[in-house]
This record gives sequence, C-alpha cells and structure tokens, in this order.
Amino acid sequence: MWEVSVPITVQVSKHKRWSLNLNQYRNTHHQTLAKAKIKFAAIVHPLLIGIPYITKARISYILYPGTAAECDVANVCSIVDKFFSDVLVSAGKLPDDNYKFLVATAYGFGEIDRINPRVDVIIEALS
Repeated sequence: MWEVSVPITVQVSKHKRWSLNLNQYRNTHHQTLAKAKIKFAAIVHPLLIGIPYITKARISYILYPGTAAECDVANVCSIVDKFFSDVLVSAGKLPDDNYKFLVATAYGFGEIDRINPRVDVIIEALS
C-alpha cells in the first residue's frame, strides 16, 4: 500500500489557480484543462517514484478541504481521480486506468485542513 498527497488546486497562469472539481471541469475551456492536467502531472509524477508497476489496484481518495464551506466530496475527488489515474498510467505504474486494472475507487472526507488542503491518495495493489 502506498499513500501520496496531491493538491486540489494548480497554478494555470501567473495570476490564476484552477480548482480540481467537477463544476470547474465542466465549465473550463479545453486549453485551460490541458494546462491544469499538465501542471497536476508535474506535481504528482515525482511523488510516484517509489511505487512499483501494479497490474491491478484499488484507489481511495480522502479529501482535506481548506475551508469549512460545505463541499461535495465527489465533485473534488472525481476530478482528482481522473487526473491522478492518468498520471499513474503515463508514469508507467499502471497499464491502463480502465476497469481491468483499476478495479475500485472510493472517496471519503478527512477533515478541514486550512494549512494544507489536499487529497490523500491510497493505492492498494491487488493480486
């Protein structure tokens, strides 16, 4: 089992941060989405160095938002899952992110963390 912490926002331009959540995702221009995905991958890829090649996995996402505002955990975790799974594949840690190799995902709420808002990702290799 491996755990990594990933951001819930990425810097897409000098003055703009982009929030990883479904509402932002569906309303964002494709060029900005591409920038966000590249920035996310640049942050996450180095965090995966110690993780071996996995042929089958279950991944859990635990959200630690930065404010007490009520949020929909799935809105954030679904986009983190989409971006993170793609990084796992591009980093050569998982053959693909389809159901044959990524057999289960789960989302949960941790607690409010005003200092370090994030999503903790727990990767479990399955046989």
